[in-house]
Amino acid sequence: MRAITIAEPGGPDALVPADVPDPVPGPGEVLVQVAASAVNRADVLQRQGFYDPPPGSSPYPGLECSGRVLELGEGVSGWAVGDEVCALLSGGGYAEKVAVPAGQLLPLPKGLDLVSAAALPEVACTVWSNVFQVAFLRPGETLLVHGGSSGIGTMAIQLGKAVGARVAVTAGSTAKLDACRALGADTLINYREQDFVEELRETTAGSGADVILDVMGAKYLDRNLDALAVNGRLVVIGMQGGIKAELNLGKLMTKRAAIAATGLRARPLDEKAAIVASVREHVWPLVESGTVKPVIDRALPLAEAAEAHRLMESSTHIGKILLTV
Repeated sequence: MRAITIAEPGGPDALVPADVPDPVPGPGEVLVQVAASAVNRADVLQRQGFYDPPPGSSPYPGLECSGRVLELGEGVSGWAVGDEVCALLSGGGYAEKVAVPAGQLLPLPKGLDLVSAAALPEVACTVWSNVFQVAFLRPGETLLVHGGSSGIGTMAIQLGKAVGARVAVTAGSTAKLDACRALGADTLINYREQDFVEELRETTAGSGADVILDVMGAKYLDRNLDALAVNGRLVVIGMQGGIKAELNLGKLMTKRAAIAATGLRARPLDEKAAIVASVREHVWPLVESGTVKPVIDRALPLAEAAEAHRLMESSTHIGKILLTV
């Protein structure tokens, strides 16, 4: 099969199409003929040599895909050859075929085309597990989403609104904020021109955000604490702004707040399967009703993975960047 390989860490041109052996599904796995994959920040880190796949995972980048079931491994039930699916992966999405643990498969949502479905698994699982299973966002609360126009951000806006929360977002341009508004965001903050702490205090009558979903990490830690409401929950899922910062425990205790930091890729199979099952139960009906939709910036051929990474690193996109096979 054809796959995008990384011979040596480096820039986007380190992504090289090559002929590689077909994967073979092991016990409990399903072989999927890939229709499309999607680009995530983690793929960029892997290409740069900073984020190796978990042991036993495919060496090729790609943390999600859509496609059709080609073969069932030993012990797999509930799926059939020919089923249209999308999947959460530990790697291997940038390829024509990928072996997937059966617990990480999701059926193609009714009413959605196969290519567009590739934009869903990673963002749906990330947002659902963090905003709802970790931070327990409730109706009437305020959710602050940093990077509101990203794939994660656009999903978080829609799911937050779907459960009756108020949603505030940060983004770096008028076009990105307009896209967030169109998805239902209530408070729009241009982080290049405005202080998100002050803007949030103003729009919440001083109380702040009950839940913050953060991709910046160290750079925003102290200001996120300032922006939290009493009993607020900060969930850190990215480190684009660094990995080390000083934590003011006084602020944290005064607000009786909580901080969680999570990752998805390296979790045990049973944990990922539980998240996928919960997404199927709670998020898939919203997708099938049209309440939640994938937001796609563009789709490029798999052979143009390097260009897709350049676009990701430019941060000019809105929503997901797809790679079609």
